Amino acid sequence: MSAACGRGEGRRRSRGDRLLAPWRSLKAALAFLTLLPASGASGELSGAVGWFPLVGAAIGALAGAVRFGAEQLLGRGVASGLAVVALVLICGALHQDGLADSADALGARGERSRRLAVMRDPAIGSFGALALIGWSALMLLSVGALAAMRALIALTVACALARWAALVHALVAPPARSEGLGAALRVGRVPMLAATLSAAALAAALCGALRGALALVLAATLGACGARSARRLFGGRTGDTLGATISACEVLVCVTLLGAWRG
Repeated sequence: MSAACGRGEGRRRSRGDRLLAPWRSLKAALAFLTLLPASGASGELSGAVGWFPLVGAAIGALAGAVRFGAEQLLGRGVASGLAVVALVLICGALHQDGLADSADALGARGERSRRLAVMRDPAIGSFGALALIGWSALMLLSVGALAAMRALIALTVACALARWAALVHALVAPPARSEGLGAALRVGRVPMLAATLSAAALAAALCGALRGALALVLAATLGACGARSARRLFGGRTGDTLGATISACEVLVCVTLLGAWRG
């Protein structure tokens, strides 16, 4: 009797674990991509991949909502600035830090080990500062040139596709180190398929089929080309190259959608 009860309890626990697995994966995605705390979720990072575009969409929608809500009171320029600030704060400037570190490493002379050492240096050099200025300027100008609703859509789609592009980057480039965020992110086929379908569906639904497909192709191209460069220059991906991919893709998609809507 006790053995049967034990087996029944084990089956109930197994079913409970399966039901809770998507929630734990979502918490892991939130912990990886934002400042939101998610204790005990690190072991679910491989399953979190499927949530990346949806979490990115939520991040972009929050920033877009700031732009939408503040425009009537403060004007388009200030509202756009607040939206970009909100985007940075939600993610704790993690991706901008990766962009700056990657830019400094690209500008470093010497062997691969020298570039990796520069990437780990917390100080921001000239190349990193220029990359941050360029990212900020292009985000402000592209978002500021759009009407409030289109800015909301652009930020939502850009942030979703940027997180998906980081998965493409991780899929193409192996980890450059055995530890760190770059090594922790492993992209499986099924989660990657789920992420791709959700990213494509979201882009098409919000931007239309042609504009959505264009943005998706450009995001994939950026992720893959960045990964090949990371393999050649650094030996593979790192947490910083993932962050740089996200930041660069945000700008690319916002500028692309601006051009597509104005054309």
